[in-house]
Amino acid sequence: MSNVSIGIDLGGTRIKAVAIDELGNILHRHYQPTNDGDDTIWKTAIAVAVHEIQGRLQSSNTLVGISAPGLPNASNSAIAYMPGRLQGLENFDWTEFLKTKTFVLNDAISAMMAEARFGAAKNKKNVVMLTLGTGVGGAILIDGKPYQGAFNKAGHIGHMVIDSEGDPNVIGMPGSLEDAIGNCSIAKRTDGKYSSTHQLLEAIKKGDGFAGEVWLTSIKKLAIGLASITNILSPEMIILGGGITEAGKDLFEPLGKFISNYEWRAGGNQTEIVKAQYGDLAGAVGAACFARESNHK
Repeated sequence: MSNVSIGIDLGGTRIKAVAIDELGNILHRHYQPTNDGDDTIWKTAIAVAVHEIQGRLQSSNTLVGISAPGLPNASNSAIAYMPGRLQGLENFDWTEFLKTKTFVLNDAISAMMAEARFGAAKNKKNVVMLTLGTGVGGAILIDGKPYQGAFNKAGHIGHMVIDSEGDPNVIGMPGSLEDAIGNCSIAKRTDGKYSSTHQLLEAIKKGDGFAGEVWLTSIKKLAIGLASITNILSPEMIILGGGITEAGKDLFEPLGKFISNYEWRAGGNQTEIVKAQYGDLAGAVGAACFARESNHK
């Protein structure tokens, strides 16, 4: 089963595990609650998931990839920096704990790996992905490889500054893209009237002009951010994932119009903007891909 790898997505509420082959077929899957707050529980849950899948595969040494929040260390063997959540995650040696060679990757980059290998960006070489949800995550693919950068913090596109006079976000950046479009700032953007993007869109459907103005302002700022990315990285494709993309045409149609105003389309070339194909298993699938590819370096 050397062509099979296991991927684990360590989320805030659920641990998702899969085994995939080299074509991206999901052979096995396993779900458990995370129980953040007690690291012995979620660490044990990951071990149970890995060993259960290895038992089904009849292989005790199948490679493991773990998708997790935070910044991994230089060797991608552990998460080096993740303050405030999942206590016990930082610098934890997963290979020793699981008794199986394990690679650890940031969750946004894991999601992009799934899209790049088997999803919306299959066979693409230069791609950027943003996840639009509570905040805004990001990941970069350069020449077919995930780009992590110095200190493994590349891809935090949500911290891009859109408004230099805006309020500071969680890392102190003023007027960030994350605050412009993420669910984390809906209450602030609507003066407390709405608490989620879903509520905002429902209000628009009922003819709320204020909600429509807030939404279009947010999409305009997203378009400015995406146009900036095209100037800096010149990707073939930008993938948008996360819960906010469930808005569908209410997001992508106005976004396309705004982008046409801002993107520099030298020679008539423009970056394709698409919705992610993978859903909640993206992190697990991408982590499995990363483990297999990292082991071959």
